[in-house]
Amino acid sequence: MQEEKAFISSLLNPKTQNQAFQKLLHEYQKPLYNHIRNIVLNHDDADDVLQNTFVKVFQNLQNFKGESKLFSWMYRIATNEALTFLNQKARKTGISSVELQNKAIDNLKADVYFDGNEIQIKLQKAIAELPEKQQLVFKMKYFEDLKYEEISDILGTSVGALKASYHHAVKKVEAFVSTN
Repeated sequence: MQEEKAFISSLLNPKTQNQAFQKLLHEYQKPLYNHIRNIVLNHDDADDVLQNTFVKVFQNLQNFKGESKLFSWMYRIATNEALTFLNQKARKTGISSVELQNKAIDNLKADVYFDGNEIQIKLQKAIAELPEKQQLVFKMKYFEDLKYEEISDILGTSVGALKASYHHAVKKVEAFVSTN
């Protein structure tokens, strides 16, 4: 924890800020991209949201209180940015967020950055049927292998509620995959 406080201080210090922010980018760019990509599904959209996330992190770093880990705080920003992006995109196109998600899943086959197969597509369709919170919990646990405590910090939900959400999500995904 002391190491993280020192790192945050270097991010806030104008003399060490650039070097520290480069380190932050190097360390968190890939995991945050993967997290965002799991939510928005599209590579270009994930890149845009990732860029917005790092801008928000940089702009709001002085407001970071240290009540959670820097990792959790950044993931919370990334999650909120991804969900906001999806909602705005759905509004702009005049379709529901569920329809938008289904279009994104259909486009995965043509996405050069997607290396999955038909089973992965089926899994994404099953996940799309879940309520938003269950989707987030499932993706964070299944794809990113985050601990419940980390997800709790990111989403601001109790560990017990997350475990229940994940359990229900798994049952729904299993049911969808077995019937489709």
